[in-house]
Order: sequence, then C-alpha cells, then structure tokens
Amino acid sequence: MSDYKHLLIEEFDGVLVVRINRPKVLNALSSEVLEEIAQVFSRFEKNSNLGAALLTGGDTGKKPAFAAGADISEMSELSGYELRAHSLAGQKAMNTIERASKPVLAAIRGFALGGGLELAMACHMRWASENAVLGQPEINLGIIPGFGGSQRLPRLIGKGKALELLLTGDNIKSARALELGLVERVVSDDSLFDEALSFCKKLASKAPIARALILDSVNRGFDIEIDDALNLEADLFGVVGATQDVKEGLNAFLEKRKPEYKGN
Repeated sequence: MSDYKHLLIEEFDGVLVVRINRPKVLNALSSEVLEEIAQVFSRFEKNSNLGAALLTGGDTGKKPAFAAGADISEMSELSGYELRAHSLAGQKAMNTIERASKPVLAAIRGFALGGGLELAMACHMRWASENAVLGQPEINLGIIPGFGGSQRLPRLIGKGKALELLLTGDNIKSARALELGLVERVVSDDSLFDEALSFCKKLASKAPIARALILDSVNRGFDIEIDDALNLEADLFGVVGATQDVKEGLNAFLEKRKPEYKGN
C-alpha cells in the first residue's frame, strides 16, 4: 500500500493510517489525489488484517491542513462537462470511504475547507484539533460543493444550519463545529494524532462481523422510514446471530475471558 504519489501510508496494530501529502498546496485535493484515495480505501476494504483507518493531513509547515480544499488551479481549466466528471470522481472517492465496512476516522488539524471538509464528512467520525478551521466556502468562488457537501452537511447538522454555512461560505472553528455536531471531539493539537490512533486501535480490536453490520445498519437505515430501518436491524441481527463470532463472544462473557474473534 505504499505506491502512492500524494499519500503517505502506514499500518499500526490493525489500523491503516493515510496522510494526504501535498504540502506546497496545503494538501489540496487534485484529481490524482482523489483517485489515490479511492484506490487506497478499496484496498483497505479488502484487507482482512486491517480493522479501522485513520485519515489525516501530512505536515504542511506553519499552516497546518487536513486538506485546504479542492485543487482550484486544476478546476479553473475545466469546462462544465469536465467539472461534472470531476465532481463524480470526487464523489466516488468519498463513497469508497463512507461505504467501507470498517470504521474510518478523520483527524482534522488546521484547515478542512471545501473538498477537505467533504472528505472529512465522508468518514464515519471526525475529531478536530483546537486550531482546526472548517467550512464550505464554495459560494465565495461562485460554485457549489461538488464532492457531496450539499448532501452530507445537512444530514450531519440539520438543514438550516447547513444552509447557513453553505450560503454564507463562512468558516468556523473547531469549538463551533463541536457544538453543531460536525465533529465528535476536539483534542489538543499536540495529542490529536496519538489519541485518534489509540481510538482506532480500539475499533480495530472489535468483532469484525458485528462491526461491519453496525456500519451497514446505520448507513442504510439512516435515511429510510423507521419501521423499514427496524426491520433491517432485525435482519442483520439474524445474520450476525448465525456466526461463530457470536458464540465466541457470548461464551467469553459467561466464562469471564477476552473473546478471540475470527470473523466467521
């Protein structure tokens, strides 16, 4: 998983760590970066040795950045038809993350703007450092979000609050993002990575089938009627109930020992 031009890849105890690495442009998301993100998370999905992923920005010097946005210099040369194709490519990368059967946490340090925030929102959870700045400033450039921002932001924080951010293009700091529910935790700048990695290791240690089915149940059930969602949960409860991992988990509880899950 190391053959990437714009991503730095590491593995720690079942956790895939992905760092966006374009320091000269504050980790802006070019079409090449988007393609690499889609590739690395497709491989992540297929790798049974990995149980969680941590996505963050590489070192950008005095101006820290998760990803400062899409690559505007690249976009400025595109026609309307080409911009639509670019949007679909970005959405493909985001969907690859969101639809993963293993949890992905975004650790946001510094700027997460435009496409950068859209990338973070595609992750299952988001933690931010105290210095983080988040926003969807596309309207200030005369455009709209193209990588899912106009759809995921209302689902995360509500329609009215999302429209306020989308229509003003204003940026917010991490404390306000926490109030809105856009991030789950705010952590000190110095400890963000270590704490996020420790959390991901915890997620990676959990029962793999149950972990995948929880993500599936939440993702598919979120936007459907409650009765249909409850039926989905019951169906998945039956699926997990037929696995060997369930027997192992229940027996380990009764025997007061640590379970040893095998994913079957």
